[in-house]
Amino acid sequence: MLFCIDTLMKSNDPNGIAPALARIAAAIDDSSSISVSVQLRGALEYGIATGDIPAGGRLPSVRKLAMTLGLSPVTVSNVYAALQERGQIEGRIGSGTFVTDRGRPSAAGADRLAAFERRIADLIAAGRDLGLSPQDVAFRVSMAPRTPERGIRVLLLGTFREATAAYADDLRPMLNSVDTVIPWVTSETAPAPAADVVFCARTISGEAARLFPDLPMVAMVLIPNEATRIALASIAPDSRVVAVSYFDDFLTVLKAGITRFAPHVDRVTAVPRTALDLDDLLERCDVLIHVTGAEYLRDRMRPDQTCIEYRHTPDTQTVRAELLPMIDTLRARTKETLNEN
Repeated sequence: MLFCIDTLMKSNDPNGIAPALARIAAAIDDSSSISVSVQLRGALEYGIATGDIPAGGRLPSVRKLAMTLGLSPVTVSNVYAALQERGQIEGRIGSGTFVTDRGRPSAAGADRLAAFERRIADLIAAGRDLGLSPQDVAFRVSMAPRTPERGIRVLLLGTFREATAAYADDLRPMLNSVDTVIPWVTSETAPAPAADVVFCARTISGEAARLFPDLPMVAMVLIPNEATRIALASIAPDSRVVAVSYFDDFLTVLKAGITRFAPHVDRVTAVPRTALDLDDLLERCDVLIHVTGAEYLRDRMRPDQTCIEYRHTPDTQTVRAELLPMIDTLRARTKETLNEN
């Protein structure tokens, strides 16, 4: 894959996608029991979910990516079609294939600001009719009783309970004190709680739309949390590392993430939890890196072996750029409704 990586890094890359694609190219394993198409789809999907492949970024054409990775154009085309069906990417006639930018604020924010400024102008005009200067109007506005802010209920949707609860704990300090975060998993059978907005990874956005069709949704970008990054960086260079993925399609991005945050480690074997040789690999490894859902493997490790859980956390910048504006929008709508009533 060295030629592939070199080609990707030298290509025209205005969106900064090349480094992520280079890591994907290095992580794809032709000898794995998992098909190359599943590896590629999972790597692209989770790369989008973690923000490594940015929203709005342009992906290489089917033919170019196939040639670069040494894959069949049919394979790449099928992967793109699957991601498009899931809403992860979109084709634009005459422009190419782009990562869906569904979570970003639209021009509606500017429209609301313009409407607000028109209402200010109307208020000043009404004050002028009463003999009040703009300064008098501003003073009266500053002294007017304030409507208590209504808290917004953010439903944080995930796959695993413990990880979803951890995401919720990480998110709460980023929000207003009146807002609440409700961790919820896709497998929950109890009635869903009342909420105002769904916050979830792009990988389960389709499931979120099915479960909560009437709620707005914001895509959650996930990055390895600080503890994971520190743990990866502290692995001894000569360690024999085994990385175990719970989902087959996460295997490639897991290996790519390890390569990114532990570039000094060159003996990494990444396998799914169903690998036939897993027992032998665990017996001989120095370090086990497992994703959430595969915690049970820790019970099989010896005291002289190191175990690292590869965990994510919501990206702070994405929360500020995408979730908080949505919360402000919902809060403003609530105030308008209260004022109208």
